[in-house]
Amino acid sequence: MRKLFGTDGVRGVANLEPMTSETAMQLGRAAAHLFMRRAGRHQIVIGKDTRVSGYMLESALTSGICSMGVDVLLVGPMPTPAIAFLTRSLRADAGVMISASHNPYQDNGIKFFSNDGLKLPDDMEARIEQLILSNEIAHLRPTADAIGKAFRIDDAEGRYIEFVKRSLPKELDFQGIKLVVDCANGAAYKVAPTVLRELGAKVEVIGNKPDGMNINAGCGAVHPDSLRQAVLQYGADLGVALDGDADRAIFVCEQGKVIDGDHIMAALSLDLHRHGALAKKTVVGTVMSNFGLEKAMAQAGITLIRTAVGDRYLLERMLADGYNFGGEQSGHFIFLDHNTTGDGLISALQVLSLMKRTQRPLSELAKAMTAVPQVLLNVKVSKKPELDSIPELQRAIGESEQKLNGNGRILVRYSGTEPLLRIMIEGEQDGFIRQEADRLAQMVKTHIG
Repeated sequence: MRKLFGTDGVRGVANLEPMTSETAMQLGRAAAHLFMRRAGRHQIVIGKDTRVSGYMLESALTSGICSMGVDVLLVGPMPTPAIAFLTRSLRADAGVMISASHNPYQDNGIKFFSNDGLKLPDDMEARIEQLILSNEIAHLRPTADAIGKAFRIDDAEGRYIEFVKRSLPKELDFQGIKLVVDCANGAAYKVAPTVLRELGAKVEVIGNKPDGMNINAGCGAVHPDSLRQAVLQYGADLGVALDGDADRAIFVCEQGKVIDGDHIMAALSLDLHRHGALAKKTVVGTVMSNFGLEKAMAQAGITLIRTAVGDRYLLERMLADGYNFGGEQSGHFIFLDHNTTGDGLISALQVLSLMKRTQRPLSELAKAMTAVPQVLLNVKVSKKPELDSIPELQRAIGESEQKLNGNGRILVRYSGTEPLLRIMIEGEQDGFIRQEADRLAQMVKTHIG
């Protein structure tokens, strides 16, 4: 059982364990030791989102890394996918992103990328924990000129902007398209509007005034209502809402309707398939992907493979089996032909490209699938015991499954990043599945709420 790492790095309330400067410094020392694999000087890229606690954690990580004789390349507020790219581009030994993604500002997190821009597998995260908890490297103390230095990379934004634009054909631009982008007062508040404007779109921007405490606050991918209103207000063709670290995107069509990730995946998968660009005629989703997506893909001769929730699990399956496109209902999309992790900006460009090439609005493109009714409830929990250890809950789930009689799905799982238990039920009748979800939620509240 890992003590520090969750499903997406280390995360928690800033200045409380494990998100303290002391632990961040130890993470920096352990990561620096783990990634020193070649001769000569070593360097690690550090980026962050706009949370006020980023200053504290950035300094602590820098101190820990430099104390091991490794140099630090500081790029400031940048999207998570930019750190994956810059780690490769700068030939660094590793990359670190300081962000709690869609969480509120009082939280923060630390996630690592290897030198090829990939999130670390479980065994490498476990090794970092072991190095910290065992004090195995406490005696390693370079001195004099062997201590690491920190450098600021001034052109990091420009490098990433050009990288994102290269995901499109050179002859394609977005002139004539009006859109609204919500930057969530987060990491993409500068680069997102710049990319879209340089490609010719007329862009209205909201959520681009971070103050360290307003990241994801009533804005961005987790709160798309302000974007929906702005799309209608400006008469825009499209709305794009990024989350705090800009690795995912949620879209609003010209009619002001939020289009979830499953519908986006359906439209993009069908387009890739038509052009012979969908590797092995397969798209990778998660256990949360709506059954309607599976049906739409099957009708087009495309296979949908499901993984556990989390973009790292999508990526692991894609790399293992040679697939090039996958995504989540929540707006994470991975285009392995373009980047090694979810990238909200590249996702936005691919959707805009599809609209421009087909001359069809997103409201029409979203009809690529019909969603089966789905209910998702998040129940706050005080602890996370194994669900098999709660027989009353298991009986209740079994009863609900019997009632569905094979015409739906039930998924009950803990959040990997928050004190929540998620209950998802799909079925043919909306009222029935809501009733069953409420029944299970009440059972959870009784036992571990």
